[in-house]
Amino acid sequence: MHTIGFVFQAYNLIPVLTALENVAFIMQLQGKSNSECTMRAQELLRQVGLEDRGNSRPSQLSGGQQQRVAVARALAAKPRFVLADEPTANLDGASTNRLLTIMEHLNKEENVTFVFSTHDQRVVDKAHRVVTVEDGRVKNDERH
Repeated sequence: MHTIGFVFQAYNLIPVLTALENVAFIMQLQGKSNSECTMRAQELLRQVGLEDRGNSRPSQLSGGQQQRVAVARALAAKPRFVLADEPTANLDGASTNRLLTIMEHLNKEENVTFVFSTHDQRVVDKAHRVVTVEDGRVKNDERH
């Protein structure tokens, strides 16, 4: 089982693949069947509000849509940990709230741990623990 998923600030989507194929790709590398990969990828795209964009390539998506595809891809393999670099940086308020709700559900129901690098106060407000780093040193470590 793969235990770590990544959400990159620069998305790192494969440009020649559709959104659905980008999400399914990780599961294909794990040897899952095509039907299982497609079903899970479709469900994850639905959860992030992109069920109608599965056949779009990254260049046909906005920055916020690409970021949501990247989040769906990170969740595809059902990781225990997700490391996310500014996952909400390119999202509007509604998309940010949807994404944080999905992550909160996965944390509570499936015990997925999310580690964020963020400047987004909405993300900080939802966190169970906040570690503030300034000039490469821990400035503050608090639990919410």
